Amino acid sequence: MSDRPYTLLSCAMSADGYIDDASPERLRLSSAADFDRVDGVRATCDAILVGAETIRRDDPKLLLRSPARRERRVARGVPGDLVKVTLTSGGDLDPAARFFTTGDVAKLVYTRADVVPALAERLGDAAEVIDAGDPVSLPRVLADLWTRGIRRLMVEGGGGIHTRFLTEDLADELQLVVAPFFLGDPAAPRFVRPGVFPQSPRRPMRLDAVTRVGDLALLRYLIGGARG
Repeated sequence: MSDRPYTLLSCAMSADGYIDDASPERLRLSSAADFDRVDGVRATCDAILVGAETIRRDDPKLLLRSPARRERRVARGVPGDLVKVTLTSGGDLDPAARFFTTGDVAKLVYTRADVVPALAERLGDAAEVIDAGDPVSLPRVLADLWTRGIRRLMVEGGGGIHTRFLTEDLADELQLVVAPFFLGDPAAPRFVRPGVFPQSPRRPMRLDAVTRVGDLALLRYLIGGARG
């Protein structure tokens, strides 16, 4: 296996597999206790990755919520917040998005070679724009992150990004939270999209732990030859 970060996928979904509804407002599938748990997991990682669609739809900050966790990271000699990473094929990113404007951390944008010049000009000092091949290559992204000292990567979606990491067999761990309700809206986004998944009946993921978080269920799966 080529050097790449240990890659952890994190997602919350309804009991029927949806990660949001079709309304303009973001649906909160999780709880305050689970948000704090996710914050704790983030604090163990070096970088956090979301897709460009998640930035456009949710406008996330992707910063640690807990000052105490941030202080403990600094005491260990690492940045208080995680390096932010996103992928885009078309370069449709707004430099005013909170991904770029919050946090004194590196922001890395991986895109196609032909998109790099215009996107780098648009984002300016807000982020470093990096050629990731055409089409954008996840192995190339992960190899570059490794050279930057990223050893543990947290991937928070959306569905297209999770699908790619799973179908390309580049995930080591999945932390999946299941909410106690159904959505049933075919227009809403799902946890994963159709694809050919190596995590099949012949090669299933290994259930490492089941944790109750209020009325939520946290399922922790190890995938393939998970390394830690």
